[in-house]
Amino acid sequence: MTIFKAIILGFVQGVTEFLPISSSGHLSVFQHFLGTSGENSLLFSVLLHIGTLIAVLAVYYKTVIELIKEFFILIRDIFTGKFKFKQMSEPRHMLLMFVISCMPLLLLLIPIGGGRNLMDALGGLAEDKDIFVEGICFLFTAFLLLFGSWRVKNMKRLRKRVEPKDAVAIGFAQAVAAGFPGISRSGSTISAGLIRGVSKGYLVRYSFILGIPAILAASAVEVKDAVEVGSSLELLPTIVGVLVAAVVGIAAIKILEWLVKSDKFKFFGYYCLAIGIIVIIAGILEKTGIIAV
Repeated sequence: MTIFKAIILGFVQGVTEFLPISSSGHLSVFQHFLGTSGENSLLFSVLLHIGTLIAVLAVYYKTVIELIKEFFILIRDIFTGKFKFKQMSEPRHMLLMFVISCMPLLLLLIPIGGGRNLMDALGGLAEDKDIFVEGICFLFTAFLLLFGSWRVKNMKRLRKRVEPKDAVAIGFAQAVAAGFPGISRSGSTISAGLIRGVSKGYLVRYSFILGIPAILAASAVEVKDAVEVGSSLELLPTIVGVLVAAVVGIAAIKILEWLVKSDKFKFFGYYCLAIGIIVIIAGILEKTGIIAV
């Protein structure tokens, strides 16, 4: 891994983690064509996700701190009998919706035999030499983005926050995105919320903060697995890649906030449709031996 390749991958991660076009899918495709796929590619991808996690904390640190404080107050109220579901502050309501949305991620831990779980099996799709699956997943992301944009445009009234049924739908969307390279996590969760009738501005903040526990959990598991199999990375390119992902990620968050407010969310769907078709064609040409990487 050279520093130049690390910068490219860090930039790709920073942009695509927050713009709803799938960071995992783009990283998988770029690693494929840069020749950096393999056993260490997943570990490097995980560390780049840490960079974008830093971006989320930098932009939404006030909300995150508020939620952490509310968590300890909630524990106190539960043990002292003061907790009332119908009388909750906004931070407490958001916190409980986050818990509901994170529950579907447990499905990825279902054992499938051989000491592996569902997440392990799906994670192999990003490490193999085939990009056809990524292309199909890009098309699925395009469908979600376009349908979500159409759905919200035809709704007369939108809810100002996520409710329990919305949280379940968003949680399942996040679980699907976590398993397949090419399905955007932010795109899926925001689209699921739009389909359910939640306001766009609230969903952007909800989606990005929701990604914090998911990124932390996935990173912990993958780093542990990488250490066990002896994966290693060069220190300087890794640090550079993570820093680039963090800086670019902050800019991408701000850009998406503006694009959502200006009703340009659907254009990401057209992009994913185009990139999906291109990746599928490239995958077919590789399989037939017309092009080689």
